[in-house]
Amino acid sequence: MNHSFSLTILLMLLVSCEQKSTPSSKTDDSSLRNRIAQLEKENEEKDLMLNTSLEFYNQIRSNLEAIELKQQEIRVRASDPEQTESDREWILSQINYINFLRIENTKKATQLTKQLNVKDKKISELETMMHDLIQTMDAKEFQIAEFQQELSSMNHSYSRLFDAYRQKDDLAETLKDEINTAYYSYGTEKELIKNQVIEHKKGFIGIAKSVRIAGDFNEKYFSKIDMREDNEIFVEGSKPQFITDHPSDSYTLVPFGKNTKIRIKDPHEFWKVSKYLVVLVK
Repeated sequence: MNHSFSLTILLMLLVSCEQKSTPSSKTDDSSLRNRIAQLEKENEEKDLMLNTSLEFYNQIRSNLEAIELKQQEIRVRASDPEQTESDREWILSQINYINFLRIENTKKATQLTKQLNVKDKKISELETMMHDLIQTMDAKEFQIAEFQQELSSMNHSYSRLFDAYRQKDDLAETLKDEINTAYYSYGTEKELIKNQVIEHKKGFIGIAKSVRIAGDFNEKYFSKIDMREDNEIFVEGSKPQFITDHPSDSYTLVPFGKNTKIRIKDPHEFWKVSKYLVVLVK
C-alpha cells in the first residue's frame, strides 16, 4: 500500500516553510518534521500489519480449499465397494489431516482477529474480509458435520475420528466472541481527558485545536458489549458528539429525558471502522 502522496504534500509544505523560515518559526519546522516522521512510522506499521494479515487470510483460504479437496477424495475411496485395509488407513490419515487444518485455521483466525483489533491501526477493508471469512469457515464446519454423518453410515471409526477434535468447536466459539466484542466510553471532555480516553490535538498551521482518541488510551474506562445482541447504548448527558468514526446512516440518536440512546441500525456498518466508540456529552 502506497501512502507516498500525502507524505509528498507534507514534505513540499516543509520545504516551503524552510524557505520562508525565521528564527521564530524554527520550532514549528521541528514540529512539522516530527509529525512527518511519525506519519511515516505509522504508515510502515500499517503496511506491515496489512501484509501479515493478508498472509494469514490467504493461508486460511488455502486450508479451506484443501479441506474441500480432501473431502472429495475421501468420499470416492470410502464409497468404493472393493475398499482395502490400505484404503481405510489412508482415509483415517486424511481425516486427521482435515482436523489438523481446521485447528490451524482457528489459530490463524484468532491471530488475525487480534491484529485487526490493534488500537489506531484499523483497516476497514480487512475487517470486512474477516467478517466474510468467518462466515465461510462456519459454512465449512456445517459441511464437515454433514460429511461426518455420511461417513458414519460407511464406517463408525471414520466418524469417531472427527469426534476426537470436538475441542475445535470450543475454539471457534471463543473466536466468534472475540470478533463480535466492541467497546464504548462516554463522558464530558474534562472527564474523558482525566481518564486518558481522549487528548487535545494541536492545531496545524492555523487550524484550531480539537480532541481525538488518545494514542495509548485507557481501556479500563471502556464498557464491553456484544455487537450481535446489543443494538442500543445508553449515554448519560446531552448533545452527544462522536470522537470515533461511525457511518451516520448506521445509527440514530434517540432523546431519553436529559440523556440519549444510540440506536444501532446496522451493527456491521457501525463497527466496521472501529470497534471502539467514544462519545462526548455535555
